[in-house]
Amino acid sequence: MNLTKIKLLNFRNYSNISVKLNSGMNIFVGDNAQGKTNILESIIILALTKSHRVGNMPNIIQFNKKKCQIQGVIKKGCILSKLEVDFFDDVKKLMINQTEIRRVSDYISNLNVIVFSPDDLEIIKGSPNVRRNLLNIQLSQISRNYLNTYNEYNKLLKTRNEYLKVLFNNHIADKSYLDILTDKLIEKSIFIYQMRKKYLDLINDSIGNYYFQISGNRDLFVKYIPNVVFDCYSEDEIRDKLSKIFRKNYQKELNYGMTMYGPHRDDFSFSYGDNDLKYYGSQGQQKLAVLSFKLAEIPIFEQFCGTMPVLLLDDIFSELDIKKRNRLLREINREGIQSILTTTDLRSINKKILDGAYIYEVKNGNIERK
Repeated sequence: MNLTKIKLLNFRNYSNISVKLNSGMNIFVGDNAQGKTNILESIIILALTKSHRVGNMPNIIQFNKKKCQIQGVIKKGCILSKLEVDFFDDVKKLMINQTEIRRVSDYISNLNVIVFSPDDLEIIKGSPNVRRNLLNIQLSQISRNYLNTYNEYNKLLKTRNEYLKVLFNNHIADKSYLDILTDKLIEKSIFIYQMRKKYLDLINDSIGNYYFQISGNRDLFVKYIPNVVFDCYSEDEIRDKLSKIFRKNYQKELNYGMTMYGPHRDDFSFSYGDNDLKYYGSQGQQKLAVLSFKLAEIPIFEQFCGTMPVLLLDDIFSELDIKKRNRLLREINREGIQSILTTTDLRSINKKILDGAYIYEVKNGNIERK
């Protein structure tokens, strides 16, 4: 899978640009605040329908403009597809080959992306919600069944929480309806738990090797931390364990008015040897760990989707010395992987690694290939 072209109209600081992209490495170089990250953001929106910049979506349309448009041409084998996302104030319109797509679940996965940005250090340092969100985005790209199941789970979770409050305030309310909701919630939980466990197991198959290739150190792995302890992740084990926990903690959940157990309380951690990187890792170690996680996702996407994802890497060189920068680029610059990077400086990079790369200079909303 390659993104061969991106076209922007009234998006952020770009009035009207069109950029042809290489099937291998593409590097956007420029000073800060010139619009490099905006290019990556537009591709993320094209793939996922929303930005990675939390709370920053209302500002994507240029001032005094009524509409902004993001278009991209995707190549899968010999097949070309045109994706488009349009924004009109608070209205969003999704298009595939000029046909409007009403449901986000029917649009996502036409362009698969793996994203790294400086804010991704929060994957290690931030709350469990950040890590759950990462899993949900990535699993939704590789499995439409996961996306649909997760959406159904959230609807059931909301309904169950609301009914717990009804039961607390009205003692004659029918508890049997709560039991029905609980059983349905458990059935959705089974698939979510199994997919998350499988995904993190696959991450562990290669994350340590990527970390070693870049840093020279081994022993990096991730640990799945659900708030329910399972002996294994079979359907029967998950169903039986959750059923017992919900029965045992009925009064507790009633008092709190919320569902206390389930995949909406999941977490995972990054460990280097016996140390949790959240507490014992330097900023550089944490960045390399997240980058290794992102690289370890590539073979998973290829396995599930049959194509390579597009790598989007924003400001990847800060915190890294020259050796690690070059090692990282060697891992990225492999056959079959399309990567789109931003940086302020390429002077320390081995020129041989850049052979065949497209390099663009970004300045004041203008892009010129060098």
